[in-house]
Amino acid sequence: MKLVAPWHPLTILLVVADPVSASDVTTMVHEGLSDASVVHARSLADAEAALTEAQPDCVLLDLLLPDGAMNAVEKMRALDPAVPLIALTDIDDEHFGVLAVSSGAQDYLVEQRMDGEILRRAVMYAIERKRSELATVALETSRLRAEENIRLERGLLGSPRLLDRPGIDVVSTYRPSRVGALLGGDFYDVVQTPDRTVHVVIGDVSGHDADAAALGVALRIGWRTLTASGVHGSARMRHLEWLLRAERSGPGIFATALTLSIDPADGRVTVVRAGHPGFLQHSANNVTWVNTRSGPALGLGVGTWPEDEFVLADRVGLVLLTDGLFEGLCGDGNRRLGEDGLLRIAVSEAGRPDLAFIEALIAGVERLAHAQGGLDDDIAVVRVQLTPPEFGEATEVGNCFSD
Repeated sequence: MKLVAPWHPLTILLVVADPVSASDVTTMVHEGLSDASVVHARSLADAEAALTEAQPDCVLLDLLLPDGAMNAVEKMRALDPAVPLIALTDIDDEHFGVLAVSSGAQDYLVEQRMDGEILRRAVMYAIERKRSELATVALETSRLRAEENIRLERGLLGSPRLLDRPGIDVVSTYRPSRVGALLGGDFYDVVQTPDRTVHVVIGDVSGHDADAAALGVALRIGWRTLTASGVHGSARMRHLEWLLRAERSGPGIFATALTLSIDPADGRVTVVRAGHPGFLQHSANNVTWVNTRSGPALGLGVGTWPEDEFVLADRVGLVLLTDGLFEGLCGDGNRRLGEDGLLRIAVSEAGRPDLAFIEALIAGVERLAHAQGGLDDDIAVVRVQLTPPEFGEATEVGNCFSD
């Protein structure tokens, strides 16, 4: 429905079975709204097609349609609940007009008491009242979505409170695929165990709905519990595989995950991947893409998840990410950015520190995706870097560490 300003030419859908009555009302419409166009439908069945073709600004609905019975308003609103509706009745059935308003009509008019001016004012009032109703619904929806995002954020995104003596800096961010959208199934967390090893996870559940987010929350909390219980490496992935199968809403649901275990004392890093993309090594002068061995995504079948190790060099950060950062369209046709395209952007921004590097990386991807309608998947990015013990503090950044 097109809720236009009152000074724009309006389209009125007149749903009246009787041709004489329809002619009389049409005349009054033109008297009150000289530049309005009237589309006549003789039944609710005809009105259904007219709603799509004419996209009316307001509907004038006869309450005594042959196919309307006693619930013409409910049937009409079911066809398009966003279009303003004025019920038409005769003088002997005025009480039906009152009932019509209680059923969702914006107003009612008694045909024997109508003229062009009364009808014009009723139409303008109905349009503005419906506009106000829709705005109120939109505001309430936005408020509820914001509250739900806060709850999901607490479940999907980890807190630094388990980094007591980290010797490591952590910065991160999460971007839903659309402004105002609910967070999806991307999740991450950072935990330090008593031996000072820092454990990091990032994962991505298939799908973008509330079920995906709920499963992401379950996997993150399950990973944190396993980590705190001393279950690490490939054994942790096996337990997460079992947890996903127990918690998912259907057999086709899967998740990718990447875990790092970092020893701040010597920089030794253990990597386990379950179908998840690799990660970036970021220094002040360069960025490289790292692909370690990988097992299957969680939920795709029992497999093995190999462990790879390397030593993290001084002043080098590890940037973990979800595939929403590089799988978006970036040019003509169906060409996607890909890992190589992401790496080119990362190299061009290498001189930026930690959070500024992440923000520049996302901004560069968004610029390329803008012409294709923007990014169509959620994005999660976590950067970790060893720091000298005397300076090692958890860095609380943006929305990822909010309570």
